[in-house]
Amino acid sequence: MLQNLIKYTLFTVACCATLLGLLGVILPLLPATPFFILALFGFSKSSPRFQQWLLNLPAVGDDLKHWQAHKKINKQRKPIIYLSIVISFLISILLLIGQLFLQLMLVVIMLILLLFIKKLPES
Repeated sequence: MLQNLIKYTLFTVACCATLLGLLGVILPLLPATPFFILALFGFSKSSPRFQQWLLNLPAVGDDLKHWQAHKKINKQRKPIIYLSIVISFLISILLLIGQLFLQLMLVVIMLILLLFIKKLPES
């Protein structure tokens, strides 16, 4: 039962990450790469069929296959990823003026995400 709960939770997280990643492809301020990597991880543990679907997406499939094989991000894309993360989080933080807890939470999430991207090996 616990395994099913974990599987469904990972599937749900992967679906949400996929939606955010797809939005990130359309919206220039939302970073798509970390969401697609998270989705790939979630689907790899919960649904091989959706994992294959994600790997075959025209816009991101090749990058995800490269990530899956080498666990590396393209060196030229890292600055763009950093910039889009910072801009999108700063806009969100500014929209939440007066809600200090939410602003601090977003700052912490942004820093964790930036650290995660920084630690990823480059190709």
